[in-house]
Amino acid sequence: MPEESDNPIGDLPDWLTSSQDYRPGPDRDGFIMRNLLSLASVLAQLRLDDGRDGPLSPSPPVKLLLALGAILLTSLSRNYLFVLAMLAVVLVRAAMLPRAALARVTGGSLAAAGLTLVLMLPAALIGQPRSALFLATKSLVTVGITLTVALTTPKAHLTSALRQLGMPAVVILTVDLALHGIVRLGQTAQEVLVALRLRSVGTNRAKGATMGGVGGVVLVKASRLAQDSYDAMRCRGFDGSYRTGASWRPRGADALWAAGFALVLALFLYLQGVV
Repeated sequence: MPEESDNPIGDLPDWLTSSQDYRPGPDRDGFIMRNLLSLASVLAQLRLDDGRDGPLSPSPPVKLLLALGAILLTSLSRNYLFVLAMLAVVLVRAAMLPRAALARVTGGSLAAAGLTLVLMLPAALIGQPRSALFLATKSLVTVGITLTVALTTPKAHLTSALRQLGMPAVVILTVDLALHGIVRLGQTAQEVLVALRLRSVGTNRAKGATMGGVGGVVLVKASRLAQDSYDAMRCRGFDGSYRTGASWRPRGADALWAAGFALVLALFLYLQGVV
């Protein structure tokens, strides 16, 4: 009888059957990955597909004008107290949202504020930490206002409000398609970055090439989205017109919200030293 082999697997070489003790070296790409993931998550949360009107919501055109006015005043403010007052207003309004909407507003606003803090770290390191905190709070307020408006207004009402405010149809269509594309590209970038983190082992000495690969995937996705939109418009005989919903009907809450914005404007002028 032939002698039995000591190798139960067969005639495989010893180096192939022996155990490997591989210990990859540490790598420092967490800073880049965390910030890119934060940016991608913010872009992915800009969808406007689940807005719902509340019982005390103003009409869409009034809501849009007041939101733009609040964002403008927050951006122009040089007084940190006014920004904190606007943050308090945003927090009170966000507390009235449903749980899912509140989670989206909180997550998106905190991600934007965190990204702003990271970008302003050089200013903090050279002795201007107040500037970093000031801009981060402004980002928190403005993104919170934007997401709150998006989550309390159906998408069709927003586009109708833009049309009723005199916005050209081509501009509305471009913004509508851009928002859809930004959300889908943000989701794509987030998925690619998560897959990259899961598959990365050891030290990556070509981080620039890696980030270039992620950007290349997003660019290819954007090109495909643009081509798909163009083909869909040609197949449907798009003639450049953009139809919206019903015309604006004033609501009882419009006067209440307008009075609140007048108080905010008065506070802004007072704290800025205008009056």
